[in-house]
Amino acid sequence: MPWSTPTLRAVREMTRDDISSSLSGAAMIGNSVLRVMSDAMAGLAHLTLRYIDWLALQLLPDSAEAEWLDRHADIWLVNADQTVGRKTEAYAQGIANFTGIKGTIVPEATELDSPDMSFETLEMIVIGDGPTPVNIRALDPGSIGNLASGTALALSEPILGVEGSGATVVSLYGGADAEIDDDLRFRVLLRIREPPMGGDGHDYEQWTLAVNSVTRAWCAPLEMGVGTVTVRFMCDVLRTANAGFPNNDDINAVRIYLDSVRPVTVKDLFVEAPIPEPINFAVNLFNNDNASNRAALESSVARMLHVRAAPASVSNGLYVRATTIYVAWVSDAISEVVTDFDLVMTDHLMPNGGSLAVLGTVTYL
Repeated sequence: MPWSTPTLRAVREMTRDDISSSLSGAAMIGNSVLRVMSDAMAGLAHLTLRYIDWLALQLLPDSAEAEWLDRHADIWLVNADQTVGRKTEAYAQGIANFTGIKGTIVPEATELDSPDMSFETLEMIVIGDGPTPVNIRALDPGSIGNLASGTALALSEPILGVEGSGATVVSLYGGADAEIDDDLRFRVLLRIREPPMGGDGHDYEQWTLAVNSVTRAWCAPLEMGVGTVTVRFMCDVLRTANAGFPNNDDINAVRIYLDSVRPVTVKDLFVEAPIPEPINFAVNLFNNDNASNRAALESSVARMLHVRAAPASVSNGLYVRATTIYVAWVSDAISEVVTDFDLVMTDHLMPNGGSLAVLGTVTYL
């Protein structure tokens, strides 16, 4: 039976009984010296037991709070950027184009602004005949600094000779938010449960998870032939606008890091984004059909798919196909929201090894 801290009342009664027994049955009269001393000792003992109870949760990473979880992570984890523990915030960097009068000088450290973030140029440039590129970086860390190509950046202080109000983004990526507790805990437990094996499938997954912004990863050795390794991954926080699926910049960053740590004997390494496979179904909610229940239902099914869905990988040394999504799983997810419903769906088999199930179209009957 799990340990639980006795209540203050129980500790107080035990302390009174212990003192009374030690003093051959001395009476615990209200407000007597013995009564006051025993109750004070009981309070101290109860606080000590509560502290021990809390400390017991911190000593193992599966139940540790953030500060103690960081201590576990600092021991077990080395990240792609050679930091240890929690993956920290990172600054977005990239290239922007200036246009204007030929010969106009744009100084180093020129500040550029977007609605949510400020950037600075990393070098002095002289504008040429056409768009002139310059390296820039965000002044604050975080994924909010990653901007799409073509985004306009305004100069904080106008520069005579620069066309328009500023510059245009060519590429701007690499910004990342600090790793959340759930993802960090998962990595620590995975490192403990799956120790390094010199380049097996789990090693590739852990190496991929060590890259900033990567939240899920799968490895499928031999999928593309003898001597090959295929890695797929997701960036659920960074690429929320794309349902978590990585873009080419993310794929290149993971490939570069994997090439620096993987065994040289691997013939070919394939780093790919999973292929979204929509899960469509129809459901009749009978008397519970309203906007609130519809939103909660779709959220519940999406959470289930986030946990259960996976492209092809290797488990216990065996190749495992991309996860089939069963009707029972969807039904269980819906039943967390409503109990009276009729689901119309068949088990959904993935068309290929790279497929990852995502919520598709829900038709309400």
